[in-house]
Amino acid sequence: MFVHRRRGWEIAPSKATPEAVVLGRRGLIGAAAGAGILAASARPAGAWSLLGGSKAPPVVLKPLTAPRNARYDAGRAITDEHEATSYNNYYEFGMSKSVTDAAAALVSDPWTIEIAGMVNTPRRIGFDELMKQVTLEERVYRHRCVEAWAMTVPWVGFPLAALVKLAEPLGSASYVKFTTLADTKTMPGLRQSWYPWPYTEGLTMQEAMNELTFLSVGMYGKTIPPQDGAPIRLTVPWKYGFKSAKSIVRVEFTDQQPLSFWQQLQDSEYGFWANVNPDVPHPRWSQAEERLLGTGESVPTRIWNGYGEYVASMYADKTKERLFV
Repeated sequence: MFVHRRRGWEIAPSKATPEAVVLGRRGLIGAAAGAGILAASARPAGAWSLLGGSKAPPVVLKPLTAPRNARYDAGRAITDEHEATSYNNYYEFGMSKSVTDAAAALVSDPWTIEIAGMVNTPRRIGFDELMKQVTLEERVYRHRCVEAWAMTVPWVGFPLAALVKLAEPLGSASYVKFTTLADTKTMPGLRQSWYPWPYTEGLTMQEAMNELTFLSVGMYGKTIPPQDGAPIRLTVPWKYGFKSAKSIVRVEFTDQQPLSFWQQLQDSEYGFWANVNPDVPHPRWSQAEERLLGTGESVPTRIWNGYGEYVASMYADKTKERLFV
């Protein structure tokens, strides 16, 4: 298979080759096998459903009702559910945007989250047990991908601050690190060895306690589908979407700034903060506008993704940091 590697500005941002292939240090190791890997990733999603070759059974989503919190008005129409749940980045299941069939192999019940690091009592908590200790609500948030596409989603979940309270971190903990599922039995993307699996992300404790920071367990009135991060994912609406870790299995409190998945691959393009800013372009494309899923409409990007009143003050003393990369 001949792979024509164009320069970043020759294609739409949404079709840009993953940075691990183009620039990542591990991508260099896998370059010789790149043609074969790309050929494999072009298979229909259903072919990836199970590593054994059989197609996973259809996913049944459960109704999930919660009162909508009117405080968080997205200021634009909610994206069509099909559009929002069928156009996804979840590299553990493949490099295309169509991973719905492949992700159906994800087993999200039972589910356990490890509470680790600088806490009073490290432990593991079952998802069902956690749900008994939090109060669910629905919030409509704007979501902005670093690839310059956007959507507006009614998430069901609870503030991350509630989990932090349950975890009882030590006063010396200043960061929260999230680790997501890496299951070699169901995730064919883990074969892409140049990626630093498992997927990790992090926030400062101040960001974690911000009222906007949300742990989502549902969307569109149902449990989250596998391709969107079942059964529990992070939702941080003022940051680019790659900060919102999917299918979380470990929450660690630490006094060291976590080195995230994309930072390990290409720190010059994907920094720790990753706050949305139309005036700071990605090195390979502009961030001035975003494409809305479903309508294809291009609209101006808003700094902090429009949530500045809630979050801008957290960064007032960080003017020398790379806040928007």
